[in-house]
Amino acid sequence: MDDKGQITRDGIRIYQEADFAGMHKAGKVAAQILDELAEHVFPGQTTAEIDRLIEEKVNAAGATSATIGYKGYQHASCISINHVVCHGIPGDKKLKDGDILNIDVTVIVDGWYGDTSRMYVAGKLSRKAERLIDVTHEALMRGIEVVKPGNTFGDIGYAIQTFVEANRMSVVRDFCGHGLGTVFHAPPNVLHYGRPGTGPVLEEGMFFTIEPMVNLGRPETKVLSDDWTAVTRDKSLSAQFEHSVGVTADGVDIFTLSPAGKFHPTYG
Repeated sequence: MDDKGQITRDGIRIYQEADFAGMHKAGKVAAQILDELAEHVFPGQTTAEIDRLIEEKVNAAGATSATIGYKGYQHASCISINHVVCHGIPGDKKLKDGDILNIDVTVIVDGWYGDTSRMYVAGKLSRKAERLIDVTHEALMRGIEVVKPGNTFGDIGYAIQTFVEANRMSVVRDFCGHGLGTVFHAPPNVLHYGRPGTGPVLEEGMFFTIEPMVNLGRPETKVLSDDWTAVTRDKSLSAQFEHSVGVTADGVDIFTLSPAGKFHPTYG
């Protein structure tokens, strides 16, 4: 335990009201960086160049990248293209027309972690990819809608899972959201599937990410030999959106809202 709050019996830290300001500041920096990337995603662009721009913007904001040096990782972002579910490593491969990609950025500002990801498209968006992105975005927002004291983490997972499966898509089980605040990853594991009324009870002052990964095909994934890149086993398209949130007295506070309203690739 430290001066940042008490820890529940489930190992989840409860932060104080004053701590919300720190999370907003960090979340806004991360979201602003993602806003500024939209014009840099196009056919022929490399993910290495996008990552270079992200690192440049993190430094310009006076922030620190949470991922450079994390467990040996050497990039300021994870960029996951098409059937890559998460943790895609930036490289020299050029984007093709119609590629969809998730860009995930985490920054540290004054000791607080801002963690968010969203989808982008290079060139023309196909109808099936657009539908996947729409369902994934709506699933995230439905999960966020049920965040309030007295509900459970199972309620969040249930809201996401039932919506996704009603649209004949699948929720990835192998990766989940997580607690954060003054640390990058902490309890609880925020599953994107579940049963109502199960799991820890939400309390005011809990900070965590909700970041559903949704596949057009089956939910199974595998991690490639680089020990980072996770892909769909059936090579179906995958999408993901992520917000960092805090539980308030009567609902939820989203720390990583897009300042320019660009959280969804067809917005703006």
